[in-house]
Amino acid sequence: MGNAISVPDEVIHQSIRLKIMASLNAVHGTQGLDFVELKKLVSTTDGNLGSHLVTLEKAGYINIDKQFVDKKPRSRVSITRSGRHAFAQHVQFLRDILETPQT
Repeated sequence: MGNAISVPDEVIHQSIRLKIMASLNAVHGTQGLDFVELKKLVSTTDGNLGSHLVTLEKAGYINIDKQFVDKKPRSRVSITRSGRHAFAQHVQFLRDILETPQT
């Protein structure tokens, strides 16, 4: 059992943000996911997803690239190197909880 982290990452720990980070972490490279794709993956509303993305962006865990495609707004969300590291540490924290023998 690793002792690298003793507390959860409170930014990632919230369930919707954990789903967002897991979804983005699964995408290799810097391509990221389209806002609509991400919304479907985490099963939430536009407003709820947007709010959580702001929190993750402020923490430096994600980048949001906003463009117009055929005069329609399009946002792509990608995980940062810092975000991948924080997610990996949080996953290890969760594994440590699951692997701790119960007395």
